[in-house]
Amino acid sequence: THVNRRDDRWGGDYANRMRLPVEVVARVRAAVGAHFILIYRISLIDLVPDGSSWDEVILLAQAIEAAGATILNTGIGWHEARVPTIATSVPRAAFVHLTGRLRPYVGIPVIASNRINTAEVGEGILADGLADMVSMARPLLADPDFVRKAATGRAAEIAPCIACNQACLDHTFSGKVASCLVNPQACNETALVYTPTDAPKRIAVVGAGPAGMICAMVAAGRGHKVVLFDKAQALGGQLNLARQVPGKEEFHGLVQWFETVVSGTGVEVRLGAAARVDDLRGFDEIVVATGVAPRDPGIPGQEWAISYIDVLNGAPVGKSVAIVGAGGIGFDVAEYLVHSGVSPTEDVGLWRREWGVGDPAVTPGGLAEAGPAPDAPARQVWLLQRKAEKPGRGLGKTTGWIHRAALAMRGVKMLGGVYYEAISEAGLSISHGAGRERPELIAVDTVVLCAGQIPERSLADALTAANIAHHVIGGADVASELDAKRAIDQGARLAARL
Repeated sequence: THVNRRDDRWGGDYANRMRLPVEVVARVRAAVGAHFILIYRISLIDLVPDGSSWDEVILLAQAIEAAGATILNTGIGWHEARVPTIATSVPRAAFVHLTGRLRPYVGIPVIASNRINTAEVGEGILADGLADMVSMARPLLADPDFVRKAATGRAAEIAPCIACNQACLDHTFSGKVASCLVNPQACNETALVYTPTDAPKRIAVVGAGPAGMICAMVAAGRGHKVVLFDKAQALGGQLNLARQVPGKEEFHGLVQWFETVVSGTGVEVRLGAAARVDDLRGFDEIVVATGVAPRDPGIPGQEWAISYIDVLNGAPVGKSVAIVGAGGIGFDVAEYLVHSGVSPTEDVGLWRREWGVGDPAVTPGGLAEAGPAPDAPARQVWLLQRKAEKPGRGLGKTTGWIHRAALAMRGVKMLGGVYYEAISEAGLSISHGAGRERPELIAVDTVVLCAGQIPERSLADALTAANIAHHVIGGADVASELDAKRAIDQGARLAARL
């Protein structure tokens, strides 16, 4: 009843409202014959007001089976739903219990879908009897050899879909060619080819963030002798900060995958090694992937503030916080600060309560009657930016609304068009608009600087001064918003032509 207001034979009672899909299936079956596989996608939980009740879902499933469908593929949520269903913050397999609930009511196979991104999750669903099959789409962009690797005991080598949507759905809805953040070859298979080299080189890659790691492993996979340097004691670079953020737990698996493949391709890894110019002499190619450094915003009194790097590395933070900068990092830091204890992404019951997901057998459409009920925020947070526009405007096309809604539910106050006058022990002094009007003090315990980044090019500059040829990739090349998609793509493309 959410959209169908007709009062003829195509509307009104449920038998009439479901007539269109049932007749479509029947006509298609008649056209293709008895042995053609016909899969019907059925919404189990609409996640909109006045959506289908559970009894109606069962009736439709049985009618679709009777009309000639071979398989039911279970879908979750309308596009208009204000509940995330496939983003990285959604728990894995968050809705498969509904697929399992439908299965006994039909006699044809049922497919589970949504946030099934590892072989282990898929096998668990089947072993628990919740579905006859599982469907995946984005994970096969991340790794087209997913099935082969899983079947041959190489699951650790499967490039993980982190459900970021940045290069697949965001590209699709922006009219760009779809690809994958983790696998830039996706949909670029003829343009980005990793051919074995017939002239192996000694290649130094400095920086083990996403750009450096992908460059090292692709170059080594092509047959080059690669040494990967990093001053840190672990691979990952800024990914190690990202995976501290609640809702970004998939980044743990991404770092683990990089570790597995870097090792498997024979890259020599030198951690705790800040490569200097003299260390790099004698290499045939030098790749500088040294990442970024926080930008100095030049706010008077900023010695009272701390950096986002300190926060995500566990520095003590007070109960009230002002965040300077509302880009992607600012949103991540806000998410980190308002949570405590178990992340909702790791606890499906907690996540459902936070987003107001109920039971379609109780409320048609499956929205909880009480609405979203997140835990109380761990801190009071202000998220501020200089630009006089909606904070988070530059976030992903398919995920930005989720970040804004999640922080709003936890009481984060977002302000745009502010000027940062000063930071003091008392908090953050701001004014509003280009005229710096309405000065005020935001009295907080802690001020966190997330005011952008600059390329870390000290090594590149030293190599230039020494007249040593080199390549610069990733954040060391372009620092804006710590764009892992661009960094990985750039690293892979360089490695493909070295």
